[in-house]
Amino acid sequence: MDRRQQKTRIAIFQAFTKLLESKRYSNITVQEIIDEANIGRSTFYAHFETKDELLRALCSDIFQHIFSDNPANEGTHDFSGADSGLKAKLTHILHHLYDSRREIQSILNCESGELFMVHFKEYLCVLFEKYLFEIKSQAPKEFILKYLSGSFSETVKWWLSEKTKYQPREIAEYFTSFISL
Repeated sequence: MDRRQQKTRIAIFQAFTKLLESKRYSNITVQEIIDEANIGRSTFYAHFETKDELLRALCSDIFQHIFSDNPANEGTHDFSGADSGLKAKLTHILHHLYDSRREIQSILNCESGELFMVHFKEYLCVLFEKYLFEIKSQAPKEFILKYLSGSFSETVKWWLSEKTKYQPREIAEYFTSFISL
């Protein structure tokens, strides 16, 4: 994707997020997104076929970045070269969620929140599967993955509803204290 396409995609994401702050997902039209992003209809459809695809892409962009196996030094945190254990990875994810809290809270506060959580849990299952060797349990693998992804996603929802008054490191510590590592 060239720089112009990236700028347009970012403008669409920002417009969509802004609309989600004031309107229900089902009440947002593609025309409103186009108007807010100040782009043409054909430009929108060159990037996304539907509003649902836009939501999926927004979630995927957030998740691909925050679940990256190679974290970089970023403005608010630096996990490059950090411990590669589960607690460190969850702390890193929580930092990203904190940095994107405005967009994520907008998504979670509307009916699209369920779709966001489905995608989030899918990414979490992939992450937790990499760390199953750290978890001391005789339960079936599928049970453990569903349990961890469901518990962590609910922890994130609670954390965001608490206006993130706890630091990412604290939340990761609280969460991992409930599983046998």
